[in-house]
Amino acid sequence: MKLKTLFAACLLSTAATAQTASDPIIMIVNGQSVPRSEFEYSYNKNNSEGVIDKKSVKDYVDLFINYKLKVFAALDAHYDTLQSYKDEFAQYRDQQVRPLMVTDEDIEKEARKIYDRTAESIGPDGLVKCAHILLRAKQQAPQEEWDAVRVRIDSVHQALLNGADFAELAKKVSQDGSASAGGELPYVQRGQLIKEFEDALFALKDSGDISPVVQTAFGYHVIKLLGRKQFEPFEYHHDDIIKFIEKRNLRDNIAEDKVNAMIAADSTLTKAQIMEQKAAELSQNDQELKYLIQEYHDGLLLYEISNRLVWDKAAKDEEGLARYFKKHKKNYQWDSPRYKGMAYHVKEQADVQAVADCVKNLPFDKWAEALRTTFNADSVIRIRVEKGIFKEGDNALIDSIVFKKDTIVKHLKDYPIDAVYGKILKKAPEDYTDVRGLVVADLQEELEKAWVAELRRKYTWTIDDAVLKTVNDHE
Repeated sequence: MKLKTLFAACLLSTAATAQTASDPIIMIVNGQSVPRSEFEYSYNKNNSEGVIDKKSVKDYVDLFINYKLKVFAALDAHYDTLQSYKDEFAQYRDQQVRPLMVTDEDIEKEARKIYDRTAESIGPDGLVKCAHILLRAKQQAPQEEWDAVRVRIDSVHQALLNGADFAELAKKVSQDGSASAGGELPYVQRGQLIKEFEDALFALKDSGDISPVVQTAFGYHVIKLLGRKQFEPFEYHHDDIIKFIEKRNLRDNIAEDKVNAMIAADSTLTKAQIMEQKAAELSQNDQELKYLIQEYHDGLLLYEISNRLVWDKAAKDEEGLARYFKKHKKNYQWDSPRYKGMAYHVKEQADVQAVADCVKNLPFDKWAEALRTTFNADSVIRIRVEKGIFKEGDNALIDSIVFKKDTIVKHLKDYPIDAVYGKILKKAPEDYTDVRGLVVADLQEELEKAWVAELRRKYTWTIDDAVLKTVNDHE
């Protein structure tokens, strides 16, 4: 999903657009007109600040045409009819459209609903602020432990009644996380606290009043009322509620409610139809949105066809990779030797030879599994292994034993015996699997070039050079 999104976000194509004086046709590809604004959008997006390999407008034309040709190939192959494609495109499109369906009036209504629900939950008792001191007792502790804690809280309570400073005493003796703040808690409403605590708190009348000792499942408390207030009016909380709506992305919920209301009003409509219609309506007046939606549409198509004809095709064609490597072997020669093998660490001397014997008759790509099942199959890890193709500097143990370099080798704790097994490849890899990643990339590039050449033979295009010269240089 992430790869598809990234790929889609880097590319753009749009449906045919009628030529206007302010947005002339810059090219026609496979009979489809491309307005200048579409080309500019794509060019500017892919050559923005931070792009390393920026292209001139002239150089970008070929890339853009190749992209359009690939999209036409995907449409000709009917990839746009795949249900998986339809679902994924609809998901991307709707992510852009849903928030734009929500008006300022909708946001205000939602803000008022949130306020009213909150005010109702607070009720006539309003909000209270308090501080408390807690001495803890374990719920399953014997009665003697509870009795001992009760004696201590009684002495704390008496000290408070005698005028001791509540905040200072809370800092010294309270076992609650609020102790460092003098036991002070934020404003609370009914329903937010454990019942015994809440009943005692709301029974207090005036600021400064101190409760009797209160027992809860956590231990014993003494509570001090610091203040009361009623919930402020809507205008007081308005801006904070709006920020809450945006932070929680509640626009999507509002849009979903609007869609459901439309369906309820007309049962012949489906959610998909509504979203498609809204996308078309909004795109008429928002060129940026129009091109962004088309970007998802075409980018996902291009990902699908490129994956099938180039990327995945090359990566999975083992015979093709082997043939390509054999034909271009000289391209993969090294400027220094490599060690194809492993550095390993064992607990017992006997395992040094056992490890070598385990893999000596196996293909290189089978080593890891053989070692795992033979030596590390259960909870006891007998060996530690680093397997690969190493050049000088990659691994200290191999540098020391194989390349005869004066280097410091760190021994692994609990695996005191170090060894290596493998062979030196002096000038080049043995087969394509030694440099598989490079061979895959090169084969993909070859398939890509052949595909583009085929598409350029199949489809036609024309460019209006006069309009091309005005890209990013017009009123």
